[in-house]
Amino acid sequence: MSDRHFDELATRFAEKIYGGAKGAIRLAVLQTDLSEVLPDRPLRVLDVGAGLGHMALWLAERGHQVTLAEPAEPMLEGARQRFAEAGHAATFIQAPWQELLGQLTEPYDLVLCHAVLEWLADPHAILPVLHQLTAKDGMLSLAFYNKDALIYRNLLKGHFRKLRKHKFAGEGQSLTPQQPLDPRDLAIQLAGHWQVERQSGVRVFHDYMPQEFQAKAELVDLLEMELAYRRHPSYQGLGRYLHWICRPL
Repeated sequence: MSDRHFDELATRFAEKIYGGAKGAIRLAVLQTDLSEVLPDRPLRVLDVGAGLGHMALWLAERGHQVTLAEPAEPMLEGARQRFAEAGHAATFIQAPWQELLGQLTEPYDLVLCHAVLEWLADPHAILPVLHQLTAKDGMLSLAFYNKDALIYRNLLKGHFRKLRKHKFAGEGQSLTPQQPLDPRDLAIQLAGHWQVERQSGVRVFHDYMPQEFQAKAELVDLLEMELAYRRHPSYQGLGRYLHWICRPL
């Protein structure tokens, strides 16, 4: 297994992830979480695996100095176009995470690592690099694909054979990640190096709704309810993604 980059799937990624309610919910939760904790001053921000630049642009629009690192050229080009159309400047680096310490010399006030770990051959290997890239008084915004939610989804669908074989990874052109993360395992890896200060679920109910109900629901209502229940102790852990805001120790 090797790290998965989205060179050939950039268009499909854009349509599948950000073409509807799923992407809107994801952005709403991430942005609301960060709005609660970001200081009222310009920050140096690094977005690792920046994709099409949605979160980076949102931060640039709020006056922060943003660097986007993305290994897939089609994705990075999409981010460049997005910034150009919005009239905002940024630094763009085409590089995998393994090369960042050799190119970046100063740590950042805020490091984003969203939907990256689950596409890596060894998801935990990136954590020391993220720690070095984050300033001592900075923070890490970490969002990852939740293995618990994937198991629950398969239970609801009656995919018991898949569960017995522990076949959780997506295959071929699938946008199901190759390494869904067990949040308890990740917490163990973070312990001693990071303090997880806030946790939210991303899409804690939307993906479990029958399609007929999804089609009827208004986006404004979906966003309201997802934000309202993202930290509820009974539903947070059902999020398709989990968003953890961490401080280096």
